[in-house]
Amino acid sequence: MASCSHWWHAPVYFIASAVLAFIAISTALNSPSNNATRPTRPTSNYLSLNASRTLRESGFNIMATLLSISPEMFFVSPNTTIFAIKDSSLVNTSLPPWFLKNLLQYHTSPLKLSIEDVFKKPQGSCFPTLVDRKKLAVTKIDAKERLAEINHVLVSHPDMVLERRIAIHGVLAPFSSLRSKDVYFGWESIQAPICDANSSLVSDANAPRIILEWTRIIHLLSSHRFVSFAIGLNSVLDRILADHKNLSSVTIFAPPELEFVASSSPMLEKIVRLHILPQRATYIELAALPDKQRLRTLLPGEDLEINKGVDVTQGLAIDGVEIATPEIFSSKEFIVHGITRAFKMAKFPNASR
Repeated sequence: MASCSHWWHAPVYFIASAVLAFIAISTALNSPSNNATRPTRPTSNYLSLNASRTLRESGFNIMATLLSISPEMFFVSPNTTIFAIKDSSLVNTSLPPWFLKNLLQYHTSPLKLSIEDVFKKPQGSCFPTLVDRKKLAVTKIDAKERLAEINHVLVSHPDMVLERRIAIHGVLAPFSSLRSKDVYFGWESIQAPICDANSSLVSDANAPRIILEWTRIIHLLSSHRFVSFAIGLNSVLDRILADHKNLSSVTIFAPPELEFVASSSPMLEKIVRLHILPQRATYIELAALPDKQRLRTLLPGEDLEINKGVDVTQGLAIDGVEIATPEIFSSKEFIVHGITRAFKMAKFPNASR
């Protein structure tokens, strides 16, 4: 009987070992040549051991193990809030360690938030996590009933740990999907809500569907040799959706190469917006439009134009650029056409090439 009394240890330690092995390898590869070590916080070990003990007593064994063995994964700022994930959500996953690391850091905020602090936040407000540009959103608050939801997930164990600079809460489920088919690349694996520059949630009711659809498009573009455009689109998507909260249908013209992709400059955002129409248009619908018909884009003051003149040797062209692979992605709201090169902005004719 003794050999079976701790049957849960095997999956717990397997997951913890896989995540920690990935972290160790990543740290070794990225460490400076002089092997300089980062200064450690003197209280982090004490706090992590106490927090780990409390988590284990409440049944959050995987989080407890990771917190006790690798506290530096969570405590990277003076203040910290951790939303602990239940063991049942992690034990049966077959996701790669890098995704699990991202997921755990997405459940960690560089702010110290007690449940009272969460209750004081307006519903629809967002706050940062340890994953760059990925935020959490307060989607439901009921202070009278002592209920709070983050990303539509109930905070089931509030204030499990509440220290001067640290708060840990338990949640019923992960804040992002754990389905393998939704996990593609590291920079697009976390399905976070879209928040504007004022840390307010954008389109709460449709956010999960919108995020998943855009994620699929970015993955598809990456796998169809439109990598630079996919990277550019991913880097400016939050700002586009914040400016167009009611964007319900879209046509994307995807070029194989896109310059300025390594920059987060306003120029990159303008170029990406020029390649998006705020309506869904199939190839047949575009071909049926008259010559020189203007097409409104998401870039104010910059329209595209249908070309049916003698300069078009084959197929259909937009602003002199041929649609080489029509409808490489099509859904009820979205459609993507592959084009031979990027469009040029009228005000900056050399900007997109």
